[in-house]
Parts: sequence; C-alpha cells; structure tokens
Amino acid sequence: MQEVRGALQGGWARLGFQRLTSVASSVYSFFDKTISIGEMEARKLRHDPTELITRAVQPALWLLVFGEVMANVGAIKPPGNLSYMAFLAPGILAQSVLFIAIFYGIAVIWERDLGILHKFLVSPTPRQALVLGKALSAGVRALSQLIIVYALTLLVGVAIDWNPLNLLLVIVAVFLGSALFSTFSLIIASLVKTRERFMGIGQILTMPLFFASSAIYPISIMPGWLQVISRINPLTYEVDALRGLMIVGGTSSFGVGFDMLVLLAGMIALVMIGSWLYPKVVM
Repeated sequence: MQEVRGALQGGWARLGFQRLTSVASSVYSFFDKTISIGEMEARKLRHDPTELITRAVQPALWLLVFGEVMANVGAIKPPGNLSYMAFLAPGILAQSVLFIAIFYGIAVIWERDLGILHKFLVSPTPRQALVLGKALSAGVRALSQLIIVYALTLLVGVAIDWNPLNLLLVIVAVFLGSALFSTFSLIIASLVKTRERFMGIGQILTMPLFFASSAIYPISIMPGWLQVISRINPLTYEVDALRGLMIVGGTSSFGVGFDMLVLLAGMIALVMIGSWLYPKVVM
C-alpha cells in the first residue's frame, strides 16, 4: 500500500513539475517573441536617425518659447515653490511622448499595405505579443524625447533630480505612457484602416488630450467640467508622476505609485483590446 501511495505521489509530483515547466516555457516564449518584435521595430531608428533630430523641435519650441513667455508673464502660479519652467518641463516631456505615440498606429496601416502585417498574423506569435512588442518599441523611441527634454530643461536652468531610483522611475513612466498611447493609436488604426482618416483622427485627439491634462497648468485653475475630464485623462497621471520624479522640489498630486498603477492598468486593458482588433486591420 505504501509503495502504491509513493508511486502516486511521485506521479503527481512529476505531473506538477511538467505543468510548471510548460507554463514557464510558455511565459518565456511569449516575452521572447514580444522583445523580438519590439527590437525589430526599434531597429528602424538606425535607418533614419534624422527623425530624432526633428523630434527635438517641438519640445524646444514649447520650453524655450512658450515656457519663457508664460514664465515672464506670470499668469500661471504653480503649486508649491516651483518656477513655471520647472512645472512645465515634465508636462512637455509627457506631451512629446504623446505626440510620438499617438501617430504610431499609422505604421500598422503601412505594414498592411506592404503585406508585412499578413506575415505577422500567420506566424505563431500571439497577438498580445505583437501588440505589446510594438508598444515596447514605441517606448524605446520615446526615450529619445526624454534625453532631449532633459537637455533642454538643463539649458533653461531647471534643477533636475538625478536620484538613480527617480531616473529609473521616470524611464518606467515614459515607457508606460508611450505604450499606452501607442496601443490606443493601434486600436484607432484597426478601426479606421486608412492613413488619411487615421491622421485626421490623430490630430483631433492630441490637442484635447494635451490641453485637458495638467501638462501646462494646474488642475486647480481649470473649470469644474474640465477638472472631471482631466482626472480621467491618462496623460494627467503620466505628467503627475513625472512632476514628482523629475524635478527637484516637485510633488505628485495623486502619488507616484497610484499614477504608475493607472498607466499600467490602462496599458494592459488597451493591449488586450488591441490584440483582439489587430487582425481586423487587414479586413
């Protein structure tokens, strides 16, 4: 009887180990394919490095022109002891990430027109890995904006928090924000399916998302209806996290942990929706 019980226990142990190994192998395969897709997308930057230079124009205009003018006017009083330039810099970084990510979906339409998308869809790569890989590549592209905005922020004399942990969390916030908005862009591309319509919708969305956030002015000075919209705008939470991490003396209104949780939850939800809609681009 003891031998039978021992054999059964050994069989269950081997079965449990096999299941654990299978799950671990599946998880590894998923992330390996996700990173491969992301690396393939990010590699395109090497073929067009001028793209990084042209992306520096917009944050430079906002910080060096708009920021300096508004700081001299003194019409907006940031909370705490922050100068307006210190208040503005994290918002411009979030805005730069948004503007890159929101038009990322047009690449999906190009891939469909070139036949590349069909090859992705017939491959054994899970749809979630395809969507998440593209989101990660958008995050890599957004890191160039982080470097540009940090350099511009130093140029205008704003004190940056160089704490290694805060720097790491800034990178995480930029990645999460870029992944969220690029996946949102992919969902739009899956629905509209034409470049012209996509560009029109993208342009319509960027400005409301930007101005209905705390990027260039505090939520407290907004009218009541706009405050409600701002609090459901994911860009507000990215700006809030960056403001608490990036600038010396900066504070987060909602808490950095809560901001990150909102961005992560939003990204996961959009990746799941995007992976369901992704095949519909070819229809």
